[in-house]
Amino acid sequence: QVQLVESGGGLVQAGGSLRLSCAASGDIFSITAMGWYRQAPGKQRELVASITRGGSTNYADSVKGRFTISRDNAKSTVALQMNSLKPEDTAVYYCNAKEGIRTITNYWGQGTQVTVSS
Repeated sequence: QVQLVESGGGLVQAGGSLRLSCAASGDIFSITAMGWYRQAPGKQRELVASITRGGSTNYADSVKGRFTISRDNAKSTVALQMNSLKPEDTAVYYCNAKEGIRTITNYWGQGTQVTVSS
């Protein structure tokens, strides 16, 4: 079992920056990748960015060049630096951890609200 606790988020004006952090605990050595997803009202949850234990990253096209994901394996934390925020970035952001290779188990944080005003 893996537990995820998020911090950060809040209200910011368009063009501003926010930083989200997520700390993992429990069976952390089983985690193969961590990342951030978001869900806006009336929309499906979507991948924002992910990073593997080896440091390979993947970003949604909509955030490339603006968001940066980083991971500290020693501290079992993952962070998402969000710059040049836009109103369309408004959503609940969820930390995600994946466990396993052949059979993947997903763990989720409680979610943190990010609101970007125009």
